Amino acid sequence: MLKLPAFLAGKVIYPLQERAFQRPTFGYLAELEKSQWLSRAGVEALQLEKLRHLLQVAQEHCPWHRRRMEAAGLSAEGLSSLADLARLPRMDKRDAAANRESLVWSEVPGGAFQYNTGGSSGQPLIFRFGRARQASDAAGRMRARRWWGVEVGEPEVYLWGAPVELNKTDWVKTVRDRLINQLVLNAFAMSPARMDAYLDAVEAFQPRCIYGYASSLALLAAHARERGRRPRLPRLKVVCATGEPLYPHQRELIGEVFAAPVANEFGSRDIGFTAHETPEGQVLLMSESIVLEVLDEAGDPVAPGEMGEAVMTGLCSEAQPFIRYRTGDMVRMGTEADRAGRGLHVIAEVVGRSTDFLVREDGTIMHALAGIYVLRATEGLAEFKLIQHGTREVEVLAVPNARWSDQAVLAIKAGLRQRLGESVRIGVKLVESIPPEASGKHRYVVSHVRLGGELDRAVGGPPAGRSTAEPSPNAPR
Repeated sequence: MLKLPAFLAGKVIYPLQERAFQRPTFGYLAELEKSQWLSRAGVEALQLEKLRHLLQVAQEHCPWHRRRMEAAGLSAEGLSSLADLARLPRMDKRDAAANRESLVWSEVPGGAFQYNTGGSSGQPLIFRFGRARQASDAAGRMRARRWWGVEVGEPEVYLWGAPVELNKTDWVKTVRDRLINQLVLNAFAMSPARMDAYLDAVEAFQPRCIYGYASSLALLAAHARERGRRPRLPRLKVVCATGEPLYPHQRELIGEVFAAPVANEFGSRDIGFTAHETPEGQVLLMSESIVLEVLDEAGDPVAPGEMGEAVMTGLCSEAQPFIRYRTGDMVRMGTEADRAGRGLHVIAEVVGRSTDFLVREDGTIMHALAGIYVLRATEGLAEFKLIQHGTREVEVLAVPNARWSDQAVLAIKAGLRQRLGESVRIGVKLVESIPPEASGKHRYVVSHVRLGGELDRAVGGPPAGRSTAEPSPNAPR
């Protein structure tokens, strides 16, 4: 299997790629390597400097933000501390969706590019991001990999979703991935035969890092265990799980099968790469790129160490500033400093959202995002819930917004049939709101199709009586 020498991929090809796309990734990586060792006060002084710049951009280029700042009596020049930010009202997905045109700095250096949120919140969002945000995400992950001894350009395997049709390959991106030593395996097509092939491919590639959705990694690990396989990966340093909650039993299973520690990543499409677990078992905020407030329902800060909503300001979000943005995730900040001596903020606990797998009639198992990709791209859909009653029956609850049209129903049905099969019956029901489950939690993709045996146990939540927010210990190293 084709691999390039790590120094060539990481020192030559990857930097050339980023330069060609006008992304300052490697310059920002160099800054992050230094700034992480600042004191906490030094990190927060850096945040304040970047926040002033972001507010200046918002004042000059984003009318919606400018009006809110004027109403609050807040300006970039008058910002004296991070606490002053609380004078601004919070914003949410509905604000971002309803005021799209007056939020974007279309002339941002490097360009503003359209993107969609993953939709796992049930509220998809179309937004713009720029080169600085891209560089922040990439450089942040590079730094986090280095915490685990993985250098830029060393082989990585991605168990990830394919936004294009399942029967097509984006060969340009595939070639580009391979030139920087990244092997991408499709998490939207995990049949038993595919998973056998994935295990073979991982062994042949001999990665230093495996990265993917938490439940997809657990599914592959459970399949390997059922097959009696233990992949031989002597160079593997870490398995990084992202996209959804990583439950303790999943961490244990993944760590056992791949014989490597498992690290949790926290992030979102709208805010970007947010935090990552260290070998010391702490989750560190990407403090140089994000200001994180933890607030109660009234919008007031919670006491240190208490759970609250994560309200974030993306310091690299100049193309479309996200300022005091309500993420919907619940977090609890740590009360101790980073054990390795960094000044970055410590997150003690993250309670994200979970979704189920979807199953095709032929038995192919697909991550929930396979359906979410279709729904999030539907114009006029404010909120949704996808319910799979059987392999040939799917129901979509849809909360429309002002951009909704009859064409949306046709787009939803065509897109889901392309993913799940032409024989699937798809019902779309318009509703005013979508209530939470009986547990009080929101689930945005629900499947009543069981995977069977070890696979169900691997991808499901924690056993009854155990909180999904229970901290996860590191797998044995």
